[in-house]
Amino acid sequence: MSFQGQPAATVTSAARTGNARAHLFNDRTVDGYRLSLAAGVERVATRIARTERPFSGITPAALAPEITAIDLESPLADPAAALDELESVYLRDAVYFHHPRYLAHLNCPVVIPALLGEAVLTAVNSSLDTWDQSAGGTLIERRLIDWTAQRLGLGQDADGVFTSGGSQSNFQALLLAREEACVLAAKNSAVPLTKHDILPKLRILASEAGHFSVQKAAKMLGLGMEAVICVEAGPDRRMRPAALAREIDHCDREGLTVMAVVATAGTTDFGTIDPLDRIADLCEWAGLWLHVDAAYGCGLLASRTRRHLLAGIERADSVTVDYHKSFFQPVSSSALLVRDKSTLRHATYYADYLNPARMAEQRIPNQVDKSIQTTRRFDALKLWLTLRIMGADAIGELFDEVVDRAADAWELLTDDPRFEVVTKSQLSTVVFRYLPPEGPARALTDASNLYAREALAASGEAVVAGTKVDGRHFLKFTLLNPETSLDDIAAVLDLLAEHAGRYLNEQLSPEFRRLAG
Repeated sequence: MSFQGQPAATVTSAARTGNARAHLFNDRTVDGYRLSLAAGVERVATRIARTERPFSGITPAALAPEITAIDLESPLADPAAALDELESVYLRDAVYFHHPRYLAHLNCPVVIPALLGEAVLTAVNSSLDTWDQSAGGTLIERRLIDWTAQRLGLGQDADGVFTSGGSQSNFQALLLAREEACVLAAKNSAVPLTKHDILPKLRILASEAGHFSVQKAAKMLGLGMEAVICVEAGPDRRMRPAALAREIDHCDREGLTVMAVVATAGTTDFGTIDPLDRIADLCEWAGLWLHVDAAYGCGLLASRTRRHLLAGIERADSVTVDYHKSFFQPVSSSALLVRDKSTLRHATYYADYLNPARMAEQRIPNQVDKSIQTTRRFDALKLWLTLRIMGADAIGELFDEVVDRAADAWELLTDDPRFEVVTKSQLSTVVFRYLPPEGPARALTDASNLYAREALAASGEAVVAGTKVDGRHFLKFTLLNPETSLDDIAAVLDLLAEHAGRYLNEQLSPEFRRLAG
């Protein structure tokens, strides 16, 4: 391997004699850039091509010493040597989401046009906070926000900004809702109120099946997690509108102010979509901010057959979308959309050195005026190239495939006496558990499922997730890979049943009972 057209030994010598500039990316080092990236791409491509399992099964205790032993004060200088080292500390044991038997979390395989975008954006390294650091990047991001808002149906006054992920989008949405609630409370009060007076009375109503980032956001917003009131969900794990109405009424009678209702379009565990239209009706009647967390369900925006499942989302005041979940984009690629662009003013601060107020008066587009971040990657480029090369319909086809596969998996589990399955997902998750035979083994249901998941991960043959349903331990498939077949799913179920059965045999054997006391 050579760098900048020089033998590796020359590069090592240059690094040791202080020729640090040889590593800068500029017009004089483009040859080295080509060589280094080509070598990196070849390593990854080779690894992907020969990966037979989604995970090696390595433990933190086994891997940590290898990384700890690396002397960061002694650079290798040669890119080939660094890639060799990376092979053993990262690539060898990485969790590979592209593998069809990775079935755990909301991690998707990524499309090649987005990887092309990633390569371009990291090299140019635009920062999307101000126009004078990004130029066309700013306008591309704004165009994608407009496109997403149009798909959502938010109207002509909509706007938004890219974020690092769903948690940040939810946080910013609730920040805007909090500020709007404070303004309204102060305006409607018969006596002067300060924010200190208002904040303790603010409440957020969210489904008990919603995402934990709502509670974290409440804490970071100075409200405390107790400000989040969990609204009852039905057996289908969707928020009950009648329960929401009761909580709104209860808050009103207690003199509390509901600053936002958070509905979910795609719960993390169950893939269920709250009845958005009915929730929107209640919010409109009560004059409440409606936020829809569509971090997962946003893939339906590109579906030609399932878009109707998001009916009512166009009535939201704010919406979270995660392209890096359901649009097959690399992390990170997410956005917050709002129906009324003026609400984004609550995230605005004019800094004289960066985005002075006169720039807004001159209509210079600075994305920092809308964002809680300052320096920010041009993540929008990945989605831009995806749409320009593949098109939205192709993304929708991929997402429809995983939803179809989840439905097939649910049917498979329903017909399998070894397993108990929970509600049918509207998206691509399946929550289930191994159910031991009647008798003494049934008392070990939780333990056998925990063991089966851990044993499966340790084998590296597949990776599945775990969760709790009504206090009991369950397993979960999250299907986001169109390459995952029903045969893959059936094979993983057999492995899980085998591991659980082995655990039960060990625990219930006469010898084990004798040793246990």
